[in-house]
Amino acid sequence: MKMRVFLFLAVLTVGHLQSQSMDSLSVVSTPKIDSIQQNSLSVQQIEKQWLSELYNNTLYDTLTSAVSNQSYEAIYFPELPTDTLKKRLAILNAKTPFNIEYNPSLESVIKSYLKHRKRSTETLISRSHYYFPMFEAVLDKHNLPLEIKYLAVVESALKPCAKSRVGATGLWQFMFATGKQYGLEVSSYVDERCDPLKSTNAAAKYLGSLYKTFGDWDLALAAYNSGPGNVTKAIRRSGGYQNYWNIRSFLPSETAGYLPAFLATMYLFEYADAHGFNVDKNQFPIISTDTIHVKQMLSLDHVAELTDTKIEMLQFLNPSYKLDIIPALKDKTYTLRLPLVKIGDFVQDEQDIYAFSKAEFEAREKPLPQFFDIDSKIRYKVKSGDYLGKIARNFKVRVSQIKKWNGLRTNDLKIGQRLTIYSRNPTAVRLTKSAKKATESKSNKTTYLVKAGDSLWSISNKLTGISIQNLREWNDIWDSKLKPGMTLIISN
Repeated sequence: MKMRVFLFLAVLTVGHLQSQSMDSLSVVSTPKIDSIQQNSLSVQQIEKQWLSELYNNTLYDTLTSAVSNQSYEAIYFPELPTDTLKKRLAILNAKTPFNIEYNPSLESVIKSYLKHRKRSTETLISRSHYYFPMFEAVLDKHNLPLEIKYLAVVESALKPCAKSRVGATGLWQFMFATGKQYGLEVSSYVDERCDPLKSTNAAAKYLGSLYKTFGDWDLALAAYNSGPGNVTKAIRRSGGYQNYWNIRSFLPSETAGYLPAFLATMYLFEYADAHGFNVDKNQFPIISTDTIHVKQMLSLDHVAELTDTKIEMLQFLNPSYKLDIIPALKDKTYTLRLPLVKIGDFVQDEQDIYAFSKAEFEAREKPLPQFFDIDSKIRYKVKSGDYLGKIARNFKVRVSQIKKWNGLRTNDLKIGQRLTIYSRNPTAVRLTKSAKKATESKSNKTTYLVKAGDSLWSISNKLTGISIQNLREWNDIWDSKLKPGMTLIISN
């Protein structure tokens, strides 16, 4: 059995776990989590916060909208004088091949982020401690600037399975065709655009080819976002200019805000200490992991059960398996990544795990949902704080079953989303149906009247706990156009 060992720093904003909360994690020391006192946090509280962060799409939605709707109005932020910013940008410019020169638009974006997005930046810096060492190793192997690691922050908010409205997926937001072109498998079971290591290698190859085309890293990033054709057209329409800032007005609106967002992100990360960001790089849990070559089809549910590992941990370490199932195909090798301390359990019980998994897959063909007791079928409404593992445990079913019954390709859930579940937990079914009747008796919906200048992003920012995706789904809005006087449903 061929195995490779990796050592990762696993960090999610509020995910600093105690050593017993996620099986194999050990903690160097316990950091502060928001305003909650350290000594009052139980293992269960820390785990709950980590899981909430793991399946939270709000930050990705917010960042994506912010880049597309970037404002360049002057921002009052006396904590960062213009002269100080100019000196710091000059230092960054000397260290990187990107053109980091001061201009009022870039100053506006940086100060806006500092003023309005300090907490979300702390979140992203925390996540980066897991991914950046991996990114840097790959970028170095391909002889690319290490600062490209900040591109993944802008692209995906460092969510391995982030998916845009047009289908771009993963940390590096590959479209289906481009992912295939650079060797990433996308099938019913597997989406390697969500694999951190494989997608980073593909992104490095693609960015390298774009740099060869344009000979400028700023233009290479613009082409990565909107395609080389749009950059070439912008150069032509500008009269032949080849500096990003000179062709920006001829680029699509999202790309026009793309490089400023990248440079602002680089500045915030590089000068986080100077601006008092509450992130301690030395206080994070360490996950030592290993990979095993899988010999036959396996379900992450089965592995979780027989190795006594949380399903959420397996999903985090194996994000490319869309249905939590590792397929087995001739001439194709798939791997299972486990916490190192669980490798021995897997090897020791390997044959039993394969036998159990095989029996489960064979049995799955018989109890089709339509033959289940009709009383066991419920329509469950996703609430804040829900994630698939939690719901599955509550109704005594498997995560993979919920995904199959509902045609889910990822682990992402949205507040208000309806799930069909065939529960084997009568108590949970009874309580859920009772809660549904109580909810239906209160049929009044909260609404919002659109005003001039409103956008989905600005409305989402005004309304606590309401994401852009919520507004789109509840109101059947799939573009960004709003008209004054429209009435939006803001709860469902």
